[in-house]
Amino acid sequence: MSQIDELLKRNIQWSEAVKQKKINFFTDLAKQQQPQYLCISCSDSRVPVDTIFGSSPGEIFVHRNIANVIDATDSNCTSVIQFAVDHLEIKDIIVMGHYGCGGVKCSMHNTVTGRLNTWITKIERILSKHKNLLDKTPTLEQLPLLCRLNAVEQALNLCMLDTVQNAWSNNQQLTIHCWIYNIINGRVEDTTFKVSAPSHLQKLYNNAIEYCFNQKTNIL
Repeated sequence: MSQIDELLKRNIQWSEAVKQKKINFFTDLAKQQQPQYLCISCSDSRVPVDTIFGSSPGEIFVHRNIANVIDATDSNCTSVIQFAVDHLEIKDIIVMGHYGCGGVKCSMHNTVTGRLNTWITKIERILSKHKNLLDKTPTLEQLPLLCRLNAVEQALNLCMLDTVQNAWSNNQQLTIHCWIYNIINGRVEDTTFKVSAPSHLQKLYNNAIEYCFNQKTNIL
């Protein structure tokens, strides 16, 4: 059996195990999608959102891309966000970065070309924004620091999108969170960024940036 065929075999085993626990699980799930959260995370294979949170299918609406970038020109990501907010009426959106992020690392060393380089440029802007303080940071701590900063800056980008701003203007309950996942221990850290209204945005952003520079942790 090839490695790819092994995936199909494991799928059968998983679906049968789920049905043994709850016989109507998939038929009930198929009737309607009602996730409680949207999580925007990295495409890194070591960051499986459902597994990290011990969640079941149907609980978390997920969008993944390299380095969990949120950009107003990315119709894929912004469409997911609009669908989550306007149609699923999700009340909590989590932007989740992770330590050891390859996309963030690429932005520090300018090692890619083509379409990937265009994507990584979005992270390089964050590096430039915080360059003065990053340069004062010990070399081994620069990558984890930039992973934290990238997550917070992407959460800020999310808050500035029309979909989010309109939801807040219409008094729709919506909170933006920014977390970061530590691959070494499987734990998720809260960067303190938790925004439920535009009036609090600047202060909470400043607090989260301060957290990024003050945090010390076991990292890759």
